[in-house]
Amino acid sequence: MFVSTGIELIDICKKENISIWEYTIRSEMAKSELSREDVIERMRKNLHVMMSSSSLAQEKEIKSVSGLIGGDAYRLRKYADSGNTLTGDFMVKAMARAISSSEVNAAMGRIVASPTAGSCGILPAVIISAAERLNKSEEDMINGLFTASGVGIIIAKHATLAGAEGGCQAECGSAAAMGSAAVVEMMGGTPEQALDAAAIVLKNILGLICDPVAGLVEVPCAKRNIAGTVSALTTAEITMAGVKSKIPFDEVVWAMYKVGKQLPPELRETAQGGIAITPTAQKLREEIFSEKTTL
Repeated sequence: MFVSTGIELIDICKKENISIWEYTIRSEMAKSELSREDVIERMRKNLHVMMSSSSLAQEKEIKSVSGLIGGDAYRLRKYADSGNTLTGDFMVKAMARAISSSEVNAAMGRIVASPTAGSCGILPAVIISAAERLNKSEEDMINGLFTASGVGIIIAKHATLAGAEGGCQAECGSAAAMGSAAVVEMMGGTPEQALDAAAIVLKNILGLICDPVAGLVEVPCAKRNIAGTVSALTTAEITMAGVKSKIPFDEVVWAMYKVGKQLPPELRETAQGGIAITPTAQKLREEIFSEKTTL
């Protein structure tokens, strides 16, 4: 059985001198009764889907079924290639990857819900972009996904990954925390540093509501995938610089769950609060559903 807390995870990794990704692989082998090779191959398939979804909408403009989003990944990639960016082509390409997966999802394409469909762009963008920058192999990316999985398991055990239960902090927040921890280990950081990164990410997004326009996982969800990607990558950097989280990972997860429960239903994926009830959002909702009714 997978450990229940971050402190337990750190302790066992220290005791056995292993990484989070190695512990996660071993735990999955024990749970599934599959060989190490089979467990890794399953994750490789997930990675390949992620690689496809994070690149597809960069190569051609893809529109969502509702028409709410589409074409932004393509625009960002062109902008990255222009050489005139403020934050550099690395960060802009990462943002393009994030929104590409969101656009593919909204167009009913194939994605990996990591950990949810609404946050599906963050982990691929973070893992693939970091690997590209650090000259890491496919095996390194797979290991990063196992690190992310291990962190996600603990969040799911003690909090939630669902926007309907905990707001967007539980979806994009968890995805970004998972991704940041993965990048830390990809950069040679310790399990303790990885959980510091996850804790800092969650602290920085604490309280983020879930307010999808027209009840669709498109606006503002797609752009929040971009924000989560940037947060994950920059937090990995500050953690590797030696910055620690003053509040332990387990306590941050506990706080995230408490905050999510304190959010009113209107701010938890019901589309009854936040930007979902602005005049423009209401107009868009009417247009989308009147068109569907006509069809």
